[in-house]
Amino acid sequence: MKQGILILLAAVCGVATARAADSTPARMPIREITVFKDGHTFIQHSGRMPVDADGNIVMDYLPAPVLGTFWPYVDDEHASLRSVISGRQRIQIEKTALTQREMIEANTGARVMIREGNQSYEATIIGIPTRSSEELEAGSATDAGQRLPQKADLLLIRTVQGTKVLAFDRINDITFLEPQKQRIPTEEFRERLTLDLKWKDRPAGAANVGMIYLQRGIRWIPNYSLSIDDDGGVLVKMEATLINELIDLDDVSANLVVGVPRFAFQDSVDPISLRQDVAQLSSSFRASSQTAFGFSNSIMSQRTAPMASYDSVPAGGNSMDLGPELSGSAKSEDLYIFSVDHITLRKGERMVMPIAEYRLSYTDIYALDIPILPPMEIMRNLNQSERMDLIRTGYSPTVMHKIRIANSSGQPFTTAPAMILRNGRIIAQGMMKYTPAGGKADIELTTAVDINVKKTDNEILRTPNAETWNNDHFTRIDLEGSIALKNYRKKPVTVEITRHVLGNLDSVDQDGTATMINPLENRNYLPDEQSMNWWYRYSWPWWWFRFNGIGQASWTSTLDPGEEIEHTYTWHYFWN
Repeated sequence: MKQGILILLAAVCGVATARAADSTPARMPIREITVFKDGHTFIQHSGRMPVDADGNIVMDYLPAPVLGTFWPYVDDEHASLRSVISGRQRIQIEKTALTQREMIEANTGARVMIREGNQSYEATIIGIPTRSSEELEAGSATDAGQRLPQKADLLLIRTVQGTKVLAFDRINDITFLEPQKQRIPTEEFRERLTLDLKWKDRPAGAANVGMIYLQRGIRWIPNYSLSIDDDGGVLVKMEATLINELIDLDDVSANLVVGVPRFAFQDSVDPISLRQDVAQLSSSFRASSQTAFGFSNSIMSQRTAPMASYDSVPAGGNSMDLGPELSGSAKSEDLYIFSVDHITLRKGERMVMPIAEYRLSYTDIYALDIPILPPMEIMRNLNQSERMDLIRTGYSPTVMHKIRIANSSGQPFTTAPAMILRNGRIIAQGMMKYTPAGGKADIELTTAVDINVKKTDNEILRTPNAETWNNDHFTRIDLEGSIALKNYRKKPVTVEITRHVLGNLDSVDQDGTATMINPLENRNYLPDEQSMNWWYRYSWPWWWFRFNGIGQASWTSTLDPGEEIEHTYTWHYFWN
């Protein structure tokens, strides 16, 4: 009889275990990701997933997608998708007991020796008084929702005198008098995603389902290696650093996107997530891509949005480290895809992998860019530090040695660090800027110290009351400038010279060109924010752009070894 009861109990336990295994939520496999340089990823899950007793699919993974980008689907002739529900569900799991209290709770019914204060006695553990979830939920009419059991800080034990109520903090130590259990059943909340399926007939054991969404958490950073030779050839190698702070990837196809489209709801998280993460929409993918299907028609033509901050807080509450931000990266870049297969990368891991390799041609370029300088009337508004910056940049110009790479690869160059090598040795590190296929990329190497530059500017005339507007009288200041270069190199050099002036260009000598540029559209006159700090700090008078503009004088000159050349130009501006 006793053996029959044991067999029956084993069978019941076996059925319960089987049901628990059948209802265990599964992870839907990730098939493909499309990764943007700003840290956002378009993810496609799909697979044949087991269904529960109700014919539905329950998953323990809940994404935090951008608003409007979460699209689940069913690809099964016997079932269709009725709805998707996200929420917290109360589940029971077993954990290893790690504390004295947990060891006691795991061994209800065990005989123990308890030391309480200065006395020790034998007892049998009865259990911990507990209010069940059902009891708590029934007593909270104004606070609907699932509740976890509430356990007391008291222990019930049976001693020779009877049942004793003992506070846990009164127990000094406890000795088990028989083999003890190490696992404790525990209830907790888990976020679950349930796909409610509608079946044509009886529910099958599994169904083909999938979901696509946009979420922040995976980023790629491009890098270039440029190996140049003495015959005008360059071997361009591109690699990608993949940073995963989102989810484990196992044998996934990855699309690495150059450029980032504009995203209308970048700061809004879809309510399906149950979280408050700030995600950002991204799209536009290769034609054969699974993840391209949903968004390619509507987003392919969109352009770049401002870069997002990389210190947002993800679902877990920890700072998401997606690597350093590259200034100017992905701005004004057309969308292009580099595809890589068989990516396996766990959350928290980084990967470096080769992406592309081209053998192209380059030419040595020497460029002299002289930025605009403030009129003397503004100098009194600048502090000593700003004046020193002007001396270092504008008053002491230098020629920069660059290489100009003709991009005949058929693929664009993206904004990225570029390491330049010659004969296997590093000679410089520069910035590769976005260059479309068929374009040319200029990368700075170093200052050309063997090309001497001398720039002079002189005021030649000052005409009071040259213009009158709204009863205000304006003085015209006429100036002339010269740029002299001498080549101390042993080879001829071609120098591209650009001089910007604040005012109106009147003349440019020899074969130079004079252009008045629009400062709102053409920002070439601003070399960098640090050296142009005075431009932003000065409060320009309301009449300034009524009379004055920004002029650009440019020349291209070839100098033989030892040759010296001089270019001159004149301009004027008005001052009140």
